[in-house]
Amino acid sequence: MGSSCFLDLSKEGLVKVVFPNDAVTHSQLRRIRPRGVWRGYKHGWEFPFSSMQSLLLELGSRFEVKSDLSSWLALLQQPLPTLPPYGELIANAFLDAELTDGRRPLDHQCSAAQWLLARKTALLADEMGLGKTLTALLAARAVVTCSNSSVMVIAPRSVHQHWETEARAVGISILLHSWSCLPKNLPNHGTILIVDEAHFAQSLKANRTKALLRLSRHPWLRAIWMLSGTPAKNGRPEHLFPLLAAMDHPIAANKIQFEERFCLSNFPKDSSDNLLNISQAANLCDLYKIIKPLTLHRSKDSLLNLPPKVRVNHLVKLSLSEQLGFDHRLSLVIDDYRYRVKKGFVKSKAESLTVLHALRQIGAEFKLPAVNIFLEKLISEGQPVVVFSSFLKPLILLNQYLGGELLTGKQTIRQREVTINRFQKGEFSLLLTTYGAGGVGLNLKRASNVVLLDRPWTPGDLEQAEDRCHRLNTKKNIA
Repeated sequence: MGSSCFLDLSKEGLVKVVFPNDAVTHSQLRRIRPRGVWRGYKHGWEFPFSSMQSLLLELGSRFEVKSDLSSWLALLQQPLPTLPPYGELIANAFLDAELTDGRRPLDHQCSAAQWLLARKTALLADEMGLGKTLTALLAARAVVTCSNSSVMVIAPRSVHQHWETEARAVGISILLHSWSCLPKNLPNHGTILIVDEAHFAQSLKANRTKALLRLSRHPWLRAIWMLSGTPAKNGRPEHLFPLLAAMDHPIAANKIQFEERFCLSNFPKDSSDNLLNISQAANLCDLYKIIKPLTLHRSKDSLLNLPPKVRVNHLVKLSLSEQLGFDHRLSLVIDDYRYRVKKGFVKSKAESLTVLHALRQIGAEFKLPAVNIFLEKLISEGQPVVVFSSFLKPLILLNQYLGGELLTGKQTIRQREVTINRFQKGEFSLLLTTYGAGGVGLNLKRASNVVLLDRPWTPGDLEQAEDRCHRLNTKKNIA
């Protein structure tokens, strides 16, 4: 069949089998175990790497093996040495020892580290602010002490400084990578892969998800520990599927069956495009029972004596002139959208979403006079405040009127780190940030007040934002 027939490694770390349409080869591939999936004539078949030996026996004489796949096959000639028994790992975790910065791990961190050491794949889903970073590094230290292993951490670039600080406190070296630039291979003969903010890998179509799946299937992977306080931020099982696939969970072996059981159930097809609607959730109790052995989720209320969150809704009433201005702004958005529909630039069925987005953005700006009043009061009382919004413009307007500092995605990582450090040191008391820039992974515990100028789309983003301030060592009520 020539060079048009080959075996290669996919972006997700699966074995691709590509060949011209041939009924005999199809029949051979259907007998391969573990089973593969037919992806169509353009992409061919995909098999788990564990099927490689069977594929070579069936096809090796006729199919070319590409270089990426050959390199992984060579790694199989250097199998990972087995780790010592669990008891020896625990003994070498030194969980009672003082860290280099004088701290001692808390009881819940020690118990979670022991839990991780009992698992090759795990999802540590403790609520935000319980110290998952230190927990994972304590467990990794035990493995590094007992074996020739390295520790690779995937984390948002904004929290790399925190990971480096905690790694120094634990006394181990780590290899840090951001979600925007993941490596193709693991670095060492035996690697612990720690995935921070694992919910970043929600979509199988995203390149970062594909890159994570490739690393999770690498022959030299010793363990993969996923960290996320909101593993399914909007409650959709479809967004949990990539994490289960990275952990090689049996229910993620067949995506179609997973969707039929936990996403589709008896829901009908979406009449707008005749596609199955997988945005729904079904059989959630069954799903939680199945994944429970590999998932640890604990709340702050059950583990720490933190001051409570006090949520207060502030009603904003618009004057007659403000109502007219609000309606006029909204009508301009609708008129512009309908004009673009008429010109064929956009589709008409998205009008309701456009109006909803405009309502949120315009509403955030019209709340500013009322927000100014109680922000001035809080600042005059010396209370640190963090203001979150989905939109940049109202934050800029607040900054111009009240001062403080902006924390946005337009700043470099270094600029954001400087701003956060200055806020934590008390150099200013008003931090204005977007959910994207300030709502993930940061420690803003100096603030005793969190103001949500508007609500994010998903509940998980709301929890992430609040818990930047409501976390370990918080001494005051969070309002």
